[in-house]
Amino acid sequence: MMSDGSSAEGETITHGAAALPSVDVDSYNVEVRDSDGFVGDNANKGAFAALVDKWRTLVREAGDDPLGKPPTASIKKRQFDKVLAEGDFLAGAMMHSAVEDFARQFSDVIDRFLRLPDWRELQYIVVGGGLRAARVGELAIGRAALLLREHGHDVALRPIHHHPDEAGLVGCVHLVPPWILAGHDSVLAADIGGTNMRVGIVELNRKKATDLSAARVMAFEGWRHADDRPTRGQAVDRLGDMMKRLIQNTAKERLAPFIGIGCPGVILEDGTIERGGQNLPGNWEASRFNLPRLLRQRIPEIDGRPTTIVMHNDAVVQGLSQIGFMKNVRRWGVLTIGTGLGNACFSARG
Repeated sequence: MMSDGSSAEGETITHGAAALPSVDVDSYNVEVRDSDGFVGDNANKGAFAALVDKWRTLVREAGDDPLGKPPTASIKKRQFDKVLAEGDFLAGAMMHSAVEDFARQFSDVIDRFLRLPDWRELQYIVVGGGLRAARVGELAIGRAALLLREHGHDVALRPIHHHPDEAGLVGCVHLVPPWILAGHDSVLAADIGGTNMRVGIVELNRKKATDLSAARVMAFEGWRHADDRPTRGQAVDRLGDMMKRLIQNTAKERLAPFIGIGCPGVILEDGTIERGGQNLPGNWEASRFNLPRLLRQRIPEIDGRPTTIVMHNDAVVQGLSQIGFMKNVRRWGVLTIGTGLGNACFSARG
């Protein structure tokens, strides 16, 4: 993208666009509130940790805590899965109880979303985010799906197809203006979250599937920035460095001169963030902070061609990764369970 917002081919590139090459984005980053605050706060990873903590307290009254002494918020999801699968009857019951409670809260949150005009006629909802990668997360999604059916909602609720570490990268291929892909078979993508940042090279595999459903992450680098607590500038530098390393290790003739980015918040046309970036390091909502522009300064060209950068909301991009698997679905949505609860819904073309 050039400094005036145009690509090298003269086509205006718009960040956070409602009309994308394959679908329309009906809404995203919707903030649903009730008397207690944001409804989505009942269905993020913090909410799940709080429920696990509640049941750990009760288990301690009967004996040893199967999760040991660490605070719940610091325990990895694989440890939850291990206790669920290998723990004794009380340990297993503890995890099942937390899953059941979370599923009920999650189904209540979805019920609130399904009352919104843009969500009322959804046929399918996919669930992404880090919790989806764990068995406890999959069980919570499945239980929430049954609860929705029980309460009369005719909507399919399923885990997102791709691993959540990859969905936010794969979805970036659907941000690419088609002319940019000519002669190339991979793109550079970034998935920015409140806890992690990921950068990857996504292979398009268009010979296998012209709808890009066979796209896959062929190289990947991640950083859990929440552990390092960087400044905003340090975070941008680290992100640029990860991108440069991947470019250097990829055959340049294969890589399109394009970077797709998924980032939390409401993304304005010029690449600034209006709101929703509160979990990122530093103030990403400042009017003069423009991530696409800063990254283009660091990577002005790829294989001798000007770099085009397109940024959209991270939940939107995760949802875009599902396009190739929604052939018979006219309208679908995505919810991402992470530091917050991301959301977006889409309409197919034609």
